[in-house]
Amino acid sequence: MDQRIYLDYNATAKIRPEVIDALASAMATVGNASSVHGAGRDARQSVEKARRLVAMLVGAAPNQVVFTSGGTEADNQVMRPCDPTRTFVSAIEHPAVLDSCPGANLVLVDEQGVIDLAALDAALAAADDPQMVALMLANNETGVLQPVVEAAEIAHRYGASFHCDAVQAVGKVPVDFDALGVDTLALTGHKFGGPQGIGALVVRTPDSANCFMRGGGQERGLRGGTESVPHIVALGRAAEVAVERMDGYAALADLRDRMEARLIQATPGMRVFGGDAQRLPNTSKLMMPGVSSETQVMSFDLAGIDVSAGSACSAGRIEPPYVLTAMGVSDADALCALRVSLGWDTTDDDIDRFIAEWGRIFERAGKTRAAG
Repeated sequence: MDQRIYLDYNATAKIRPEVIDALASAMATVGNASSVHGAGRDARQSVEKARRLVAMLVGAAPNQVVFTSGGTEADNQVMRPCDPTRTFVSAIEHPAVLDSCPGANLVLVDEQGVIDLAALDAALAAADDPQMVALMLANNETGVLQPVVEAAEIAHRYGASFHCDAVQAVGKVPVDFDALGVDTLALTGHKFGGPQGIGALVVRTPDSANCFMRGGGQERGLRGGTESVPHIVALGRAAEVAVERMDGYAALADLRDRMEARLIQATPGMRVFGGDAQRLPNTSKLMMPGVSSETQVMSFDLAGIDVSAGSACSAGRIEPPYVLTAMGVSDADALCALRVSLGWDTTDDDIDRFIAEWGRIFERAGKTRAAG
């Protein structure tokens, strides 16, 4: 069999070689960043250098970056203390937001998966003392980018704070915390070439979020516990590489668009969900008519191609994906959806193999239906 092709970067990206080197080097050293001796001071310098690099990636000040175990923790830190009756979230938010504030008010999206700003404005106008609005920067399923700047302005007009889950966007498109005008922002390293298990919460001011883990007073009192110096160093290196190679990531849009055009031409009735909206350059949410998502994923896997039906966090579920349901997609179409997400090492040959296998899967399904 040919070498496997990985097209599931939205679930987790391949770690960049430079990041592996930085992680290995940091793991070969010793030092608690809270210790005052030489080894501790060296560890602290490494942590603060990484903080500066992460801040540079997202247009923030270093003292606004709080290291966490990842995006889910960062979302939970902001959302769990919120009163759900006074909290408003888009209907397509990641479960890290939705499940950490169950019962929050859902704001509808349009058929392209973009939040309805008029609906948000009306909901806040009718609310009694709104507390929090949460809107992701890029949807993990469709890649559709959200009007965060405008939504944050609406939220602040009514006195609400604004949280942005930017986990899928950071490292793939330019992100400017200050320009977005949000109060808090979540990111994680493993979506853009860093290791799993390390991320950050970016805060406008120290009181923009409550302390999530207590004990030790690390991270300016917002996240207790000994910092994982090697993982933080690796996150910083991943951020540095992402800044240097952002143009290369943007170029994936051309590869994605060519892929979609060829699939549309070869597949009657095929759809690209969110295809008319601004999207991440690497993400396609596709529908293969009449072929279940489960069949597609298994067939591609047997052919040595890694793709997904949707969020890795919801793997194994057989109900229609809630993101597509919120966009008004029928259950029949939603259950035939496939997510293809490209990355820093995706090649033209990879896409050629994917398209060829897509055609074989679609053809086999057609023959099976005809025989039945």
